[in-house]
Amino acid sequence: MSGNGDNAYKHELRALQIELVNLQRKLIESEARILVIVESRDGVGKDGTIKRLTEHMSPRDTRVFAPRVPSDREKTEWYFQRFVPALPAGGEFVVFNRSWYNRAGVERVMGFCTEAEVETFFATVNDFETLLVRSGLSLRKYYLDISRAEQKKRLADRQKDPLKTWKTSPVDAAALKKWNAYTKARDEMFARSSHPHGPWHIVRADHKKTARLELIRDLLAHCHYPGKRKKFIAPDRAIVFPWSPEIAHDGFLAR
Repeated sequence: MSGNGDNAYKHELRALQIELVNLQRKLIESEARILVIVESRDGVGKDGTIKRLTEHMSPRDTRVFAPRVPSDREKTEWYFQRFVPALPAGGEFVVFNRSWYNRAGVERVMGFCTEAEVETFFATVNDFETLLVRSGLSLRKYYLDISRAEQKKRLADRQKDPLKTWKTSPVDAAALKKWNAYTKARDEMFARSSHPHGPWHIVRADHKKTARLELIRDLLAHCHYPGKRKKFIAPDRAIVFPWSPEIAHDGFLAR
């Protein structure tokens, strides 16, 4: 991105972050609850997107939850149990950097769970999310979608950057080898877990900075708060859009 382009990005990002602060003020006053789920393949840029989303929000009322590998005890629990304590209370804005959808993605593809466990997950996840929404929680689910070539480039860049080596893992090496398996799992996840109380929204993420801006715009457009700048936060529907059966076959998703 050119210098001028980078300046424009910073200007837009700051303006959107001010909108997020305005949203949070209303959220705290009304004791509302917002949960944002961010999913993707490896190397797509979830961490950077979430950082820009939350960096100027109230640290007391904002949390990012990134689940670790389940413990031996957690493996014996109801699958959703370890996520429940991280759900937002009144006035809180919570982002899940990966979520219970690990079961439909990396756990399934890497063989960390059985197909029976996957089927149980799909049989219950929509009901679970519906209960959350009916309790008053506002749920927004985003999937950052990336092309195979761009993922390969970013994973290679990650290995070269000494500040990002902590992100590397054996799963990275499998990410490219198992591209088709991840694609199949992603498509089934959308088809079976996008529902009226928890629809999936796709963000085309080959361009990191554009993806960040458009995800924030879409989130703001979805929320209600005083002084909303509706024209400014209108998202680009060529970049971020709701999943539907039609887009699965119309070239909107990376293959």
